[in-house]
Amino acid sequence: MTLPLLPLAAESSDAVTQITREFGINLPGILAQMFSFAVVAWVLWRFAFKPVMANLDERQKRIASGLAYADEMKAKLAQAQQAADAQLKEAQAKARDILAEAQKAAKDFADRQQQETVAKSADLLKKAQEAIELEKKKMLAEARGEIARLVVATTQRVLASELSDADRSRYNAAAARELSNV
Repeated sequence: MTLPLLPLAAESSDAVTQITREFGINLPGILAQMFSFAVVAWVLWRFAFKPVMANLDERQKRIASGLAYADEMKAKLAQAQQAADAQLKEAQAKARDILAEAQKAAKDFADRQQQETVAKSADLLKKAQEAIELEKKKMLAEARGEIARLVVATTQRVLASELSDADRSRYNAAAARELSNV
């Protein structure tokens, strides 16, 4: 069997037939199988392997972009955490400042209240002392008047029998003047 597709010389066709007989190789069958394999390989490559490879490449790109996005989100999360920590520290500092101001204001208020209380107490004490002094003067005046009356009455009784009315009135006036001067 000779191949009509390949122009082989007569000598070479004898050698092919001899190889085919010795080894049991059917050259036209092998060539047909090689052509069929090439067609099947091309069809598989074109319609099976190429789309699968494209899907794999697309998935690889999606996975890579997902990993990049995850890394980006980790960085943003860390950045947000740092910002939150900074805001927390700032809020704590403001709270300390407000607390210090409130304590200072409370202390100032307490000091003012204490000073006002001391001033009111001093004023009340002064008024009480003035009232006591006034009451003391009043009592002394009343006591002087009473003493003068008693002295006059006692003197009148003692001197009533011996003195005249003119002497008595003169002694009474002198005693009243002396007691009022005291």
